[in-house]
Amino acid sequence: MPFRVELPQTFSDRVTGLGDGEYLAGMWVCSGSPVAAEIAAASGMQWVLIDAEHSPIGLETTTSLLRAMNGYPATPVVRVPVNDRVLIKQYLDLGAQNLLVPMVDTKSDAEAAVAAVHYQPRGVRGVGSALARASRWNAVDGYLGRAEELVSLTVQIESATAVDNAAEIAAVDGIDQIFVGPSDLAASMGLLGQQTHPDVTDAVARTLEAVKAAGKPVGVNAFDPEQARKYLEAGASFVLVGADVGLMMNGARAWADTWVQD
Repeated sequence: MPFRVELPQTFSDRVTGLGDGEYLAGMWVCSGSPVAAEIAAASGMQWVLIDAEHSPIGLETTTSLLRAMNGYPATPVVRVPVNDRVLIKQYLDLGAQNLLVPMVDTKSDAEAAVAAVHYQPRGVRGVGSALARASRWNAVDGYLGRAEELVSLTVQIESATAVDNAAEIAAVDGIDQIFVGPSDLAASMGLLGQQTHPDVTDAVARTLEAVKAAGKPVGVNAFDPEQARKYLEAGASFVLVGADVGLMMNGARAWADTWVQD
């Protein structure tokens, strides 16, 4: 007799379930390695971001990374390459429940992302889940009718324009969370590579305030520990504090510094 298949709770479920002063700490997976993804998921980090925007990670690789992380308590989130309805449909159908859409600068960008993750009449997502991992090939009871509660959408604010529009973006129905990217934000402000410049951190702080005022959870990328703590104190609900490739390179360089002769 077939057994009942239930999908894990979404990233939105975890974020909205946080108590006062609580937050979710996470890390990136950029290498495309299922081993690295599984280690990240088993490390104790609460969420892991699979980066399909700036890494050589495509649809098939994303599927293998999600499978490697399955069964661990960390919640996987997939950053898609672009705000595109066809790509978003494919990432959803391969079983990515939690999507992060980059470069959302305006209310209309946010509305397009919302439409891409929902079936008609609310959105434009094509219907193919019965043949896909999203519904575990129809093993998830009533997937089509429940898809809205099984998918979480986060959009990324990472430009000066997006900061100015943060309140409008956050107010869009269907946007579950906002994630702030200080790297591209700094670049858009003429401060390339200066993520902790006072003007950049002030813009991030203003975004956190605007999003929270709109009633939506907000997170931020911050590899600098001191700055990450400041953002958490300012009300961020989730944060990324490292990456698989960065940890490996830093560890390897430190080991080389210890053992390699001049």
